Amino acid sequence: MSTSGAFRKKKMDGVEQILASFEGRERWVVTSHARPDGDAIGSSLACAQMLRQLGKQAEIVMHDPVPRIYRWLPGASSIITSDHVNGHFDGGVVLECDGLERSRVDGLERLFLINIDHHNTMSDYAAVNWVVPNASATADLVYMIARRAGVRITPEMATCLYTAVLTDTGMFCYAGTDADTFRLAQELVDAGADPVSIARKTFFANPGGKMRLLGAAMRTLVVHDKLATMHVLRKDFADCGAVDEDCEGLANYALGIEGVEVAVFFREMLDGSFRVSLRSKSGIDVAAVAEHFGGGGHHAASGHSIAGPLEQARELVTCEVRKHMIR
Repeated sequence: MSTSGAFRKKKMDGVEQILASFEGRERWVVTSHARPDGDAIGSSLACAQMLRQLGKQAEIVMHDPVPRIYRWLPGASSIITSDHVNGHFDGGVVLECDGLERSRVDGLERLFLINIDHHNTMSDYAAVNWVVPNASATADLVYMIARRAGVRITPEMATCLYTAVLTDTGMFCYAGTDADTFRLAQELVDAGADPVSIARKTFFANPGGKMRLLGAAMRTLVVHDKLATMHVLRKDFADCGAVDEDCEGLANYALGIEGVEVAVFFREMLDGSFRVSLRSKSGIDVAAVAEHFGGGGHHAASGHSIAGPLEQARELVTCEVRKHMIR
């Protein structure tokens, strides 16, 4: 068997193992990482809908609320915000979460767990671990399971999955986007996803506070030798009338500058530490940078936390980034 054939077989074996795990377990909790993004929300919603079609009971529990830009997704209002699992469940599906602690939901460790992910920085923490690093998004994997299970891809499921793929590929711009990604997008559109409506609601409905926060961040922009950095402090949130989730996507504006290969965005947290978003548009693996600081993510989009003060944090992170830029 060729290498590619063996890899396809591994993917299929993973699906069969997951479907076998659904048998005999009726109540499921679905979750993802804290501070959920489009793939976390969209994949979880679609996964829960799939489980219900299979005759299971399914609840979605996440540590943090659904970000404003995804609250319009079908079923988003049913997502429970909690730091622990409530009630009895036979199993849990953990999506796009490279370590169980990243969910920040207590009680999962007591359940039979299925881990579905496409990060290359994850660990085998579940009873079933299905990780496909070359998948465009975790939504891609949820779609594969649903198709194999024979469930109907409803327009609602298609909308959630398409939104997940659209956001996790950076509007089909990140490395790893290929013909399979567009075939998946076409199938989801054929199933009822409206690409124009989804794009408008996700990328062209920003609140004023976010745009003012972008202005504050751009005033801190520093570009040097293919690396761009910018930051926002707690004072900026108050001045701009913005909230933490308004930081999503801001790093991409720095990455969009001609000649910039890596962008690093620092967001000050309430305790004085910083949340760091790393973006790359070249072969530089920012997931390796994030992993160095205890974080993780994708080759082209990753994140981690780091202690302040800002100047010290910026020096540490940019030095690590440059180590990877010269390899």
